[in-house]
Amino acid sequence: MKRLLLFAMVCASMSFVSAQKKFDKVSKVTSSEIRWWGYKVVKTEETSHSGTVKLKSGKFNFDHTVLVDGEFVIDMRSMMAGDVSDEDQIKLTNDLKSSNFFEVKKFPIAKFHLTKIIPLANSEYNSTVYGDLTLKGVRKTISFPANVYVTQFTTSIESAKFSLNRRDFKVFYQSSLKDYFIKNEMDIQFKVSTEMLDNENRVPKKKK
Repeated sequence: MKRLLLFAMVCASMSFVSAQKKFDKVSKVTSSEIRWWGYKVVKTEETSHSGTVKLKSGKFNFDHTVLVDGEFVIDMRSMMAGDVSDEDQIKLTNDLKSSNFFEVKKFPIAKFHLTKIIPLANSEYNSTVYGDLTLKGVRKTISFPANVYVTQFTTSIESAKFSLNRRDFKVFYQSSLKDYFIKNEMDIQFKVSTEMLDNENRVPKKKK
């Protein structure tokens, strides 16, 4: 019995070490831009709004030279309306951050876990990106077209403008007729690029 227990402990230790060494290279996002668009039911320039939100952190994991996945954290508290000014900008931004929409005090971050990239041929964009988006505590698998470039451990992704259904993530007025005048689809577009890390020290790797 003791030998069996010892054997199990050794196997567990080996599995843990193996899991730790799963990713032998990490590429950290050093440049990013995320834009959003929201629309009224009657979609015109006057009834649309746009703005930005910032990436808090992001990285791509590699097994040797093969891109395995990516992990991204979005700072929802940084959300800003950019198409209005002065008092209207403050009012709209605060409304978006409130419990009416993204409830950033309770859900200060959103996460995107990139799971796979499928090459596309004869298209404006060279790939389809798949992953799991967690927003307001709700996780959904999404996909979108993008131009993806991977050179050894340096990665660049520029997405198309793609749509999310805000109701899938519980982003709506809880008890107001106002919600019926807002389209369920909200659009997102982003760019990210990376810099390889020295995996031992977790700092940007110096260029030779």
